[in-house]
Amino acid sequence: MKESLMDEFAGLDDAGLMVLAGKGRDDAFERLVVRHQQPVVNFFARMGVSTVAEDLAQETFVRLYRYRGRYRPAAKFTTFLYTVARHVWVDFLRRRKRCEATVAGFAAEAEGSTDGGIGAAAARMDVAKALASLPEAMRSAVVLTALQGLKFGEAAQVLGVPVGTVKSRVFNALARMREALDEGE
Repeated sequence: MKESLMDEFAGLDDAGLMVLAGKGRDDAFERLVVRHQQPVVNFFARMGVSTVAEDLAQETFVRLYRYRGRYRPAAKFTTFLYTVARHVWVDFLRRRKRCEATVAGFAAEAEGSTDGGIGAAAARMDVAKALASLPEAMRSAVVLTALQGLKFGEAAQVLGVPVGTVKSRVFNALARMREALDEGE
């Protein structure tokens, strides 16, 4: 029976699955989670919180599930999904700010436990460090477009800013990252 359900969903896009989930089809929602869980985890990891990326992804899907009955496919589903993820991210930043002392302790512990690596590992760490050094607005634009694969227009919808602002943020962020990487050589 499970295979027939999978066949039933084979032709449905994400918006169709979300509409079915809104009608009480938890199996349709499960299919959405399977399709998008790893990209959402990657979004949070690339935003600089790899240690809690899975927790934040889970929170994103919990919120999406709560919203399922009110969902209306007005935009591409992934645009909607990353909007929810971004709200989870902003809420996380607010909580983190209130708990700075604890986070600072974890950050100091994590920094002391790494030797910087060599070769490709060191390069990835340098890029991650350069990305983490960006202001949140620039980092969000880069993560959504360059790393998560959203088009500028989709990222603009997620971030709630004009397309030109996203392009400017990405351009300036990449320039800053290039400078940071050049200084590290």
